[in-house]
Amino acid sequence: MRQLLTRTSARSGDRARLPLAALAAAASAAVTVVGLVVLTLALVVVAALDPAGGLSVGADLALAGRLWLLAHGAALQLSSGTVALAPLLLTAAVAWGSSSAARAVVARRDVVDPRGVGTVVGTVVGVHAVLTVLLALVLDAPDAAVRWPSTVLGALVLPGVAAGWGAARESGAAGDLVDRFPGPGRAVARGVLAGLLTLVGLALAVVAVALAADVGGAAALATSLGGAGAGAVGLVGLSALLLPNAAAAVLGLAAGPGFTVGAGTLVSTAGVTLGAVPAVPLLAALPDTQAVPLLAFVSQALPVLAGLVAGTATARRLTDADGGVVTAALWGVVTGVGVGVGAGLLALVGGGGLGDAGLADIGAPAIATGLSTAAQAGLAAAVAAAVSRWRR
Repeated sequence: MRQLLTRTSARSGDRARLPLAALAAAASAAVTVVGLVVLTLALVVVAALDPAGGLSVGADLALAGRLWLLAHGAALQLSSGTVALAPLLLTAAVAWGSSSAARAVVARRDVVDPRGVGTVVGTVVGVHAVLTVLLALVLDAPDAAVRWPSTVLGALVLPGVAAGWGAARESGAAGDLVDRFPGPGRAVARGVLAGLLTLVGLALAVVAVALAADVGGAAALATSLGGAGAGAVGLVGLSALLLPNAAAAVLGLAAGPGFTVGAGTLVSTAGVTLGAVPAVPLLAALPDTQAVPLLAFVSQALPVLAGLVAGTATARRLTDADGGVVTAALWGVVTGVGVGVGAGLLALVGGGGLGDAGLADIGAPAIATGLSTAAQAGLAAAVAAAVSRWRR
């Protein structure tokens, strides 16, 4: 995406000498248009596999638009209740697109001054928000009403964070901002990022192992809708979009509080309660009995492992001026707390609800997950940072 935007900017931006704001607006609009087109084409392909004809192209476009809104944190009021569950894989794709758009414009025009960076970020966010709100206006209907506060907030926050990060990183402003914090800001930031990536990667591994342990159940759920290959492909695609949400739920299990899939299903190391859940292949990873699976106990090591990686990564980037072993241990604690904050945020955005009945609460408790992860990762990071500093 970034290479495509850069080449497009090189042909149309530099030759025509478009103003910086116009170039940023074009890049931001391209993200929304390309995203909706790709989603619609995917739904059209799935519908083509249905021998009964499936949805019309217009219905596929409307469904793609509603998925796009949900990815921004919007909530839809359906006849069955409020749907507010962001497919995090699509959310990550939107964030990557907005970040790439801002980075491409900054790189093409060699923007380094704060005013120019602000122009790029403001334009990318403004255009993205306007297009998202216009899409919500078009799709707002009595049978699928749009909840405007969450829609507008998500349309501003998601591209704002992504575009701000992309532009600041490309222009060098991100490093300058980190250096203004007291202490070894760059070392702590890299340690937190390393710890979070480790935590999410291990959580995805737990989901993969749980699915592999019940391949038959996942296959049965995938074919439960019938319709030749359309039902299976659609359910597998939905599971793929919700895979990061499952990883966020595992963070709650690893931290201790566990996670819920509606009012009747709770999975934690303290016990397992099973109730009715949607027929989605991803949910085959849930335990088959009331007994706590061994994998749930193994997952308890995730915050500690993430803290060890975070503390080691931080200590390796400390200089002689940053102090000795004790100081490294203290910065390790700060890094581990940062990992906990990130885990809490992931649990927050990964949860939600599907209606107002039994599936109104899905995911892990954000505050409890964040606090527990911060405590465990902080202690592990302190030990890892101290040992790594002492060995050096």
